[in-house]
Amino acid sequence: MPESKRRKTKRGPSPVAAATAAASKAKSKEPSPTWYVALMSGLMGLGVLAVLARFIFNWNQFWLIGGLVAIAVGFLMTTNFR
Repeated sequence: MPESKRRKTKRGPSPVAAATAAASKAKSKEPSPTWYVALMSGLMGLGVLAVLARFIFNWNQFWLIGGLVAIAVGFLMTTNFR
């Protein structure tokens, strides 16, 4: 029966060195300012309220679109939150 070929070993940085480099890079970033967190939370909260108000009070479709945009912007801001 024929033997299978042996796998070649990768000669890259060790996993420990890569983890330490990633940890030091993450530590170098400063935490988000308080106004950023307040704006992010406020946009998501106002968006939810606008969507609910559109259906409760039977307002224009613009309230729904505006609310969904506010929620989306709030969620996009969470990607830069530290």
